[in-house]
Order: sequence, then structure tokens, then C-alpha cells
Amino acid sequence: MAVKYDKLFHMLIDKKISNAQLAEKAGVSANIITRLKRDQYVAMESIEKICHALNCGVDDILDFTK
Repeated sequence: MAVKYDKLFHMLIDKKISNAQLAEKAGVSANIITRLKRDQYVAMESIEKICHALNCGVDDILDFTK
């Protein structure tokens, strides 16, 4: 099962938040943002930080696909 982060990047566009702003606000590295863009594995701790920074839930930023 794969994870897709398209919802996250749509949310960033809607909220007019850049990738760099998200990284700073959430306290994650630019490498984490790159991994998200590539739909690669990201630790749950980082996902939690991003959700907290955006005031949203996990299901608001990612989807599981087959």
C-alpha cells in the first residue's frame, strides 16, 4: 500500500503557504518536504508536526492507495 500526499500540496496552495514556510512552521527539514513531494516514506513524527502546524488531521493531508 502506497501513500500519496496530494491533499497536502492542494491544502498548501489553498492556504497560500510555500513549502519553505511549511518546513519552518512545522519544524521539519526541507528533505522531509522533498520526500513528501516524491510520495516517499515520512516518519509519523513528521506527519504529526505538519498536521499540528496546519491544524488538520492526518486524513486531511494523505491518502492510502494500492
